[in-house]
Amino acid sequence: MEKLIIEGPSKLKGTVEISGSKNSSLPILAATALFGEEYTIKNVPRISDVHTMLLLLETLGAEFSFYSNDVHIDTRKISKWEAPYDLVKTMRASVVIWGALLGRFGKAKISLPGGCAIGDRPVDQHLKGFRALGHDTEIVSGYLESFTSNNTGGSYRFEIKTVTGTENLILASIFAKSETVLYNCASEPEVLDLINFLSSLGAKITKTGGTIKIVPVSSLSKQNEPYCVIPDRIEAGTFLALASLPGNDIEITKCAPDDLVSAIEAAESVGSVVKLGDNSISTHPADDLNSISLDTGPYPLFPTDLQAQFMSVLILAGGTSKIVENVFPNRFIHVAELRKLGAKISLDANIASIVGVRGLTRASMQASDLRASASLLIGALSASGRSEIHRVYHLDRGYESIDNKLESLGAKIWRKNE
Repeated sequence: MEKLIIEGPSKLKGTVEISGSKNSSLPILAATALFGEEYTIKNVPRISDVHTMLLLLETLGAEFSFYSNDVHIDTRKISKWEAPYDLVKTMRASVVIWGALLGRFGKAKISLPGGCAIGDRPVDQHLKGFRALGHDTEIVSGYLESFTSNNTGGSYRFEIKTVTGTENLILASIFAKSETVLYNCASEPEVLDLINFLSSLGAKITKTGGTIKIVPVSSLSKQNEPYCVIPDRIEAGTFLALASLPGNDIEITKCAPDDLVSAIEAAESVGSVVKLGDNSISTHPADDLNSISLDTGPYPLFPTDLQAQFMSVLILAGGTSKIVENVFPNRFIHVAELRKLGAKISLDANIASIVGVRGLTRASMQASDLRASASLLIGALSASGRSEIHRVYHLDRGYESIDNKLESLGAKIWRKNE
């Protein structure tokens, strides 16, 4: 197991390129299991979650190669419909293989998913949606065993917006017997990326606001050209948080500013001057940060996946800031670790109050989940002295070579075995 060592405080300067989206790559790779064919997916980040998804597909019978950031995958020999516990337990996003296998085989056996320790993330919306569309599920010994009836398709209204739930029901409906209409769907850019990928293969999917209609097809087309995954907006938002800290001068390139409106507004609210290009963001931070209030919510509201990173900015802002976590109310495990650096944060249910401090000092911290690990990294880069972050495998699940990218900006950061 590795740890990160950070010598702070660091003043970061330069240009950073954003990798392909983790949250797009995973469902798109899972979607290749829906119809046996050869596929090339470009701009795929080399992160552990992607490798887990590829190993899962290989376990089912797929063959793949992964060079640079291009995945070539052949799913014609997939014959299994069981996603084993050892792979699914480490990554909640692997649950999207569920809909792909149901769509292909009419049955699927999926281990209950694992992932980050950020609170309860049930699959009840998946279960209710599948049932409404003709797929019944039993929970047997920690596995979800689903079977498709003769009459598939119909309509379902999500009780709450769910990204993976929306993706799963789309995948399960491509080859349904009748038209499917889904209401109150998630509208995240990653959902649209999956729809665009499937549409490029001949799927008939239209999205209007929160409503998605799927007209079933009997097969998908052979891929005519490689599909390129969108930039990772959460990685871009993480560097935007870093760029908002006094003394830093970072240009973020190969990103999609239109997908980051709420995060850009947050950066401007703390005092940064933000300049947008077609595929770039330049930020000039204020010398003194303003306190602000943030409320997380489904896209296009402020993303829960950037809550922890912006908290690490607000601990250095003047006055008292407030963050209301509306998506995962228990997603505050990182608070105890940030306090080790000298942060003054109090919690009341799903509300965090942050009283700004003038500086932070070194600490040894434990990462608890993917985005929390990024917040600890931001805090350590702002702190005086040598900090350590343990269990950085969480960080490697979603950020491609982030320590190397930070080093190129001037950070003093390195890895060491425990």
